[in-house]
Amino acid sequence: MTAKTSRKPARSAAPDQAAQSFTSEERAAMRERARELKAEARANRDRADGERDLLAKIAELPEPDRHMAERLHALVTASAPTLSPKTWYGMPAYARDGKVVCYFTPASKFNSRYATLGFNDTANLDEGAMWPTSFALTEWTAEVEARVAALVRRAVG
Repeated sequence: MTAKTSRKPARSAAPDQAAQSFTSEERAAMRERARELKAEARANRDRADGERDLLAKIAELPEPDRHMAERLHALVTASAPTLSPKTWYGMPAYARDGKVVCYFTPASKFNSRYATLGFNDTANLDEGAMWPTSFALTEWTAEVEARVAALVRRAVG
């Protein structure tokens, strides 16, 4: 019988030299950048998951809610790309830093006669002592789209 021997590969001197070639500040900066990249990857993954969930909810909606939600999604992603799509109470919503800025409540959700486009307090819509934070939508027209685009841009501005 022969005995098995395990061989360990020879270590290269390169890692030790690399470790010695960077200052502690440079190594700290590299660790910080690695944390940033992980956070960016997590945010991108969260954004993709949120958009997938939002699009699935939109696909479940009956007409005309589906059409309005699809148009709203296209408008928000084009005019406010900094907002992250997500669902909020099972409805399409768009958030900044995890806080919902605006959301769409389909008429079918609560058996209402109209859908609603709403804005939370994180939206920059303040105008004097009183301003609207919710808008009824009965259909999506070019005029409605222009007004919604202006509201969304103002909300994130």
